[in-house]
Amino acid sequence: MDIGGNAASVAVLLFGERHAPRSVRSLPTYRVNTPGEVDATVGPYRRLVVVGGDADLAAVLSRLLRAELLSVEVAYVPRRRTPATRAYRLPAGQRAARRARQGTARRVPLIRDETGCAIVGAAHWRPAADEQLLHGEAVVDDIVLFDGDVSGVQVEPTAALPGLRARVSGTGSRRWLTGRAAQLGSDGVVVVRDGEAMPRAVRRSTIYRNTEGWLVVR
Repeated sequence: MDIGGNAASVAVLLFGERHAPRSVRSLPTYRVNTPGEVDATVGPYRRLVVVGGDADLAAVLSRLLRAELLSVEVAYVPRRRTPATRAYRLPAGQRAARRARQGTARRVPLIRDETGCAIVGAAHWRPAADEQLLHGEAVVDDIVLFDGDVSGVQVEPTAALPGLRARVSGTGSRRWLTGRAAQLGSDGVVVVRDGEAMPRAVRRSTIYRNTEGWLVVR
């Protein structure tokens, strides 16, 4: 829905040192320094404009997911193209800022991991710090992606069902498997979500399509 005539229902979230683009400067604006601060900004707003990077968009969606507020529309305004804009076919820069006010929302798949964290651009499964290869087995739905040793795995959301795709990384392979869920069992893996590595290696990781998608503004 075009919110041009109902701007009071829209708020802008600024991450880091970013500034609001000209086309959204008249809207209520909040500077977000920690993911928890997102909760206080939702309030009466029907649409949130995220001015930041992929990890910031993922943080907003994670908070909405946990609060059961995926009915809130989300517009994404990064400075330039990102893995998330490519995955969801979204604009960037000033074009994205104009769409934030004038665009309509459409529900698209939301992928998350078992900790409840959303992934909007790409997740990577990488070897633990003291290993050169990732040893284990990964499946997408019921199809084996790999069994043995690989350099890593890349998992991305898709703009349409089934919701995600995955491939072995670092081998030049273009073979993607699509499905609802990707699961890994390993000797030890570092999970990287939208460029941010988790502090500790784990043995298992699951990334899957949430039952309810998110409302992206195009």
